[in-house]
Amino acid sequence: MPTPSVPSPLDERYLSVPQVAELLGTTERFPRRLVSERRIRFVKVGRHVRIPESAVALFIESHTVEPVQPRRRMRRAA
Repeated sequence: MPTPSVPSPLDERYLSVPQVAELLGTTERFPRRLVSERRIRFVKVGRHVRIPESAVALFIESHTVEPVQPRRRMRRAA
C-alpha cells in the first residue's frame, strides 16, 4: 500500500515578513502581529522570522468569507 508523500520542511518555500506583507497587500506590521500573537505558523532562524508559504495559504483559506445568497422578501397582500 503506497504511503502519501509528505512534503519535507526543506522542500517548502519560506517567506520573510516583507514578502508576506507584499503577498497579503498589507504593511509589515500585520504579519509581525500575526507572528507575535501566534496566529500563523512561523520558523525562527537565528533572529530572523520566516513564514512557510503553506501557512500563508492556510491563513488566507481559513479567513475567507464566502458570499451569502440574498433572501427573497415576500410581500404581503393588503
